[in-house]
Amino acid sequence: MLNKDLKILIVGLGLLGGSYAKKLTAEGYHVKAITRDPKTIQYALDNKMIEYGTTELDAELIGESNLIIFALYPKVFIKWIGKNGHMIKPGTVITDVTGVKGSVVEMVQDMIPDGVEFISAHPMAGRESSGIAYADDTIFKGANYIVVPTEKNSPEAIAVCRELGDTLGFEKISELSVEAHDKMIAFLSQLTHCIAVSLMCASDDPDLVKYTGDSFRDLTRIANINDEMWSELFLLNRDALVQEMDRFRESFDKLYATVRDGKREEMRELMRTSSERRRNFNK
Repeated sequence: MLNKDLKILIVGLGLLGGSYAKKLTAEGYHVKAITRDPKTIQYALDNKMIEYGTTELDAELIGESNLIIFALYPKVFIKWIGKNGHMIKPGTVITDVTGVKGSVVEMVQDMIPDGVEFISAHPMAGRESSGIAYADDTIFKGANYIVVPTEKNSPEAIAVCRELGDTLGFEKISELSVEAHDKMIAFLSQLTHCIAVSLMCASDDPDLVKYTGDSFRDLTRIANINDEMWSELFLLNRDALVQEMDRFRESFDKLYATVRDGKREEMRELMRTSSERRRNFNK
């Protein structure tokens, strides 16, 4: 667990930033926040998610913080560090929640002041809806948390990042390199959103909702998508995502051919492989 004496600052109080704040405050930590919308600050204060918040770039607040969590979109995060990173004092550990790392980690590590350490992380948790009103500290229960260290990270900072994941209540905490993370995320997260969006765009029949069952609802749950965030993530990880989309097309075409050509046994073999692999997620 994190040291209770830490002064924690969260920059960005959306769904994830708000959920971090809610959980950390509930665990007894001193949590303050900076975010753009004064209504968001008021909501967080009214719901006792933070002890203090501001929309201003408060140099004193930034300088006194031991752990700063950036819950911002990748490009906004990079821009923030480039413009305001000099306010962060040596000895501070900063981390993030960004869904891609190759276009973020090295750039941020090169921009931060000497003595400040950026250890990247990816909480594999969320909701279809965005904004602090949907913040929910139960989303971390049973979820995975990926720490993404580089050769520039110290064992101490990596430990702080892992302890943060443990404090938030994640079930499994893993470590991946920047490259391995982006390849894995392209398949597990980004491709699945691509499939859900494609399926919803495949038919414009307005009466589908009258007849749908749970399978369609389950498969398309993530099609209710934050287009601003996900389009940015897709393009920042374009090479890895396109590679996974090509692999999916090959797999889909293989199944398509068994249906088109009436090859039932080959079709059943694909289904058995699918079932066997899916059972691993139930363990």
